[in-house]
Amino acid sequence: MVFNHFNFNVLNLEKSLAFYEKALGLHPVSEREAQDGSFKLVFLGDGETNFRLELTWLRDREQPYDLGECEFHLAMSVPDMEAARRLHEEMGVVCFENKSMGIYFIEDPDGYWIEIIPDRR
Repeated sequence: MVFNHFNFNVLNLEKSLAFYEKALGLHPVSEREAQDGSFKLVFLGDGETNFRLELTWLRDREQPYDLGECEFHLAMSVPDMEAARRLHEEMGVVCFENKSMGIYFIEDPDGYWIEIIPDRR
């Protein structure tokens, strides 16, 4: 078995798509929509790996999702931490930093945390 994708449910699909493109450079690679329009799935890719982030939008959902204590996250590695940090600070999405580990977290429009780590390839 190998990893395929991870899912985040979102309230505003267009806002989330704009966030993920600007903050992380992720772009739609495929999508599926229910015939009755009740849901839409958009899979985002990074252009380098086969891993995908699935954004699920449900037409009838109006309340924010309960993320519990948010003790889970998606991690993204970046080749230039300083440039990424500047962008994320400009966007106002940095929500936590661990200077001793050299990492920080950003928060998406629905409250999901994404860890930003230096690329160590």
